[in-house]
Amino acid sequence: MQRIRLRYTKRGRLRFTSHRDFQRAFERALRRAEVPMAYSAGFTPHPKVSYANAAPTGTGSEAEYLEIALTAPRDPHTLRGLLDESMPDGLDIIDAVEARTSGLADRLTASIWELRLNGVTEEQAAKAVETFLAAETVEVQRRTKNGMRSFDAREAVVEMAAVPLSESLALPQGEAGDRPTAEPCAILRLVVRHMTPAVRPDDVLSGLRAVADLAPPVPAAVTRLAQGLLDEESGTVTDPLAPDREAVQAGSTTAPAPAAAKAPEGSGSA
Repeated sequence: MQRIRLRYTKRGRLRFTSHRDFQRAFERALRRAEVPMAYSAGFTPHPKVSYANAAPTGTGSEAEYLEIALTAPRDPHTLRGLLDESMPDGLDIIDAVEARTSGLADRLTASIWELRLNGVTEEQAAKAVETFLAAETVEVQRRTKNGMRSFDAREAVVEMAAVPLSESLALPQGEAGDRPTAEPCAILRLVVRHMTPAVRPDDVLSGLRAVADLAPPVPAAVTRLAQGLLDEESGTVTDPLAPDREAVQAGSTTAPAPAAAKAPEGSGSA
């Protein structure tokens, strides 16, 4: 059984798709691309797909990950292209590598987020960030299925800074058509450690409102730029697929080349 790990995006209006919506679209893409999927046992077999730490509905992302299990070998890059052609624009498969190591989920320990705050100046954002980072704790509340829960949003934030709009790293997501552009716009970039309970970007915004009275007039446009293993010394987030690439390269001289996937007739975008 071959395992392939994929990186995919949620861009533009497709950021509003739920995780279940993505699952349905991806399973249709698997059928259209004629991927030789392995299936679970039991009365209702399902394709063996493992999703890792999906972004919340309504947030964009350049770094979502999943793993599929195949019954026959396929070239990861060819397979990536076939699946990407079968997915809706905005849900893009942008990377693929054969899984040669274990514990992908264990390597997703932090995320880099970018928050676009329309109606907020860079100076206002910088002052709010300074206040937030100076606080020992920032208690916020969130409603869960078990009721309201309080937790510390400050503990999970490794780094946070206000940057000029010109330095935004988020890919264009179509906000210009439905968000004000003539008003001031600040960009917050933050590194957030994955914890239990998870601290989400909207929790950080709640914390900024609580300690610095920062309240954007319109909802923030949120994009996950990266997720992976947190380097505690530098505060950077490393590529979680790098160990698999290194293992593939190390074994390329001895491992047989996988069979190339064939494009099914009549395939197209969803």
